[in-house]
Amino acid sequence: MKILLLNGTIVGKKTRTLLEEIDKYIEKLPQSHDTKIIDLENFEMQFVDGRPAEQYNEDMQTLIKEVEDADAYVIATPIFQGSIPGTLKNLFDAVSPLAMRYKPVSIVANGGTLQHHLVIENQLKPILNYFRCMVTPNYVYTHTNHFSTQGELIDEDVRNRLKEMTRVFNQYMQMSQEIEPDK
Repeated sequence: MKILLLNGTIVGKKTRTLLEEIDKYIEKLPQSHDTKIIDLENFEMQFVDGRPAEQYNEDMQTLIKEVEDADAYVIATPIFQGSIPGTLKNLFDAVSPLAMRYKPVSIVANGGTLQHHLVIENQLKPILNYFRCMVTPNYVYTHTNHFSTQGELIDEDVRNRLKEMTRVFNQYMQMSQEIEPDK
C-alpha cells in the first residue's frame, strides 16, 4: 500500500519527528508498504478558492495528486491557537471529497497544553469523517514536554502509543482492502 505521512504544518519539527518514528514502525510491519513523508513547508501552497485543480500552481497540483493517490494516511499536526493549521485545512479544501473515502487514517498531534487534544476530536475528526475515512480510534497526542529542547522524542510512553497506533493502523489497512469500491 502507498502510505502518505503528511506533516500538516510549515513551521516546527515535532510533528516531523513523530512521523519519522511512525515510519520506523511501519517498516517493521509484516507486509511491505511504500511510505512517503510530505512536509507542507516544502511546497508553495496557494489559497484554495474553488477553481479546478489544474489551475493551481505545480506544487498544489503535486500535493493534491499525492493525497488523492495514497491508499492510507498518517496525518501529523501541531495545534495552534486551539485549531489545526490553516495550511492543513487548505490542503483538505483542495482534495476531492471522494479521494479519501474508506482509506485508513491515523492522527498524531502536538500542542502546548494538554487540553488541545480536543482539537483532534472537534476539528480534525469531523473533516476526516466528511471524507468518510476509516479513522483509527487511538490517535496520539503529544505535549512539548515529550520532546527534548532539540525536538527529539524523549518519552517512552509516547513511543509505545505510536507503536500501538501503528499496529491498529495496519489492521485498518487490511480491512480497507476488503471494502468493495463504489460503482
